[in-house]
Amino acid sequence: MHLPIALTTTTIGIGLVLLVGIAAFFIFRTGKKSKALVPAETDSPPEGSRDSDAPKSDENALRKGLKKTREEGFLGRISRLFQGASLDDAVIEQIEEVLFTSDIGVKTSERLLQSLKDAHAQQGELSQDQVWAHLREEALSILAASQKPWTSPDERTEPTVVMMVGVNGTGKTTSTGKLAAHWMANGKSVLLGAGDTFRAAAVEQLQAWGSRVGAPVVAGKAESDPASVLFDATRQMKEKGVDILLADTAGRLHTHAGLLDELKKVVRVVGKAMPGAPHEVWLVLDGTTGQNAIQQARIFGEAVDVSGIILTKLDGTAKGGVVLGIADELGLPIRYLGVGEKVDDLRTFDGREFVDALFGDPPQTN
Repeated sequence: MHLPIALTTTTIGIGLVLLVGIAAFFIFRTGKKSKALVPAETDSPPEGSRDSDAPKSDENALRKGLKKTREEGFLGRISRLFQGASLDDAVIEQIEEVLFTSDIGVKTSERLLQSLKDAHAQQGELSQDQVWAHLREEALSILAASQKPWTSPDERTEPTVVMMVGVNGTGKTTSTGKLAAHWMANGKSVLLGAGDTFRAAAVEQLQAWGSRVGAPVVAGKAESDPASVLFDATRQMKEKGVDILLADTAGRLHTHAGLLDELKKVVRVVGKAMPGAPHEVWLVLDGTTGQNAIQQARIFGEAVDVSGIILTKLDGTAKGGVVLGIADELGLPIRYLGVGEKVDDLRTFDGREFVDALFGDPPQTN
C-alpha cells in the first residue's frame, strides 16, 4: 500500500535534482558568455568602475609603468655607455648609434644628438649627470612645443563629441570605456556610439563597458553603415541633452585608402548632425609598436583632423620614447597615457610628470 507513495516521493526527488542541475548549467553558460563580451586581446572592464572613490594613479604608478622604457629603452642604453666616463667624441659616436636604432624616430634622434654636440662644443666634456640633465630639458622642450591649450570634455559646458580612431588592437574601445567611466565619475552624462559595425565583438565590448559604467550605447545592426549609426548617436545626444558622446569607429588599417575615405565620411556626417562636431578626434596608438606608431599617426593625420593622441600599453614596453617622437615629428599633443589595466590607469598627460617618470633618478655609474 505504501509503494506508490514511495515511488512518488522518489520521482519528485529525482525531478528536483534534474531541475537544479539544469539551472546550474544555464547559469554557468550565461556567466561564460558575459565574460566573453570583452575580447581577450584587450583589458577587461574593471568591476566597480563607476566608483568615484576609486584610488587615483599617482606619479609612482606612472614611474613604474615606464620602468621598462627607462631601463631597457634608449635612455637605459645611453646610461650604460658611460661607465664612469664623461661625454667625449667617442661616447657621442656611440650615443648616435643608440639614438638612430631606437624608436624615437629620425628627426628626434637628430635633434637630441645635435643638442648634445652643441653642449659638448660649448662646455667641453660633460659628466653623465650633465648629459642626463641636458636630455631631460630637451625632452621637456619637445613636449611643451606640442601641447596646445585645450579644455577637457569633462570641463566644457557645451555638448562635446569625441571621435576615437585607430587600428585594431591598440586598445581603442577599452580607452573609450575608461574615458566614459572617468567622466561619469566626474558628474558628466555620457553616451557611447558603436561605430565599429564591421566587428561584432567591438560592439559587444562597448556594450559591456556601457553596462558597467551606466552609459547608454547607440548601436546599429551588424555591418550597418557606421556613419548612419554615429549620425543617430549624435542626434540622440542633442535630443537627450547628454554632455559627451564618445564615438567609437572601426579599427581601420592605416594603409587602406578606402577605409580611410569612409572615416572621412563619418566625420562629415557627424558634422551634419551637429555643426562643429566632432569637437575632438583622438588617435589611439599602441606604444609597443614604436616607430610604426609615428607612421600611423602621420597617415591618420592626413585623412582626418586628429586633435590629440592616446598612447596605450606603455607599462609593457621599452619603447615609451615614442612619445617624444610623436610630439616632435608631428606636433600632435598627447592627451592620455595608458600605463595599466585599471580604469584609472588611463592618465591625463602631463609633460613634466612624464619626463620625470621617464628619466627617474640620475643613473648610477659603475
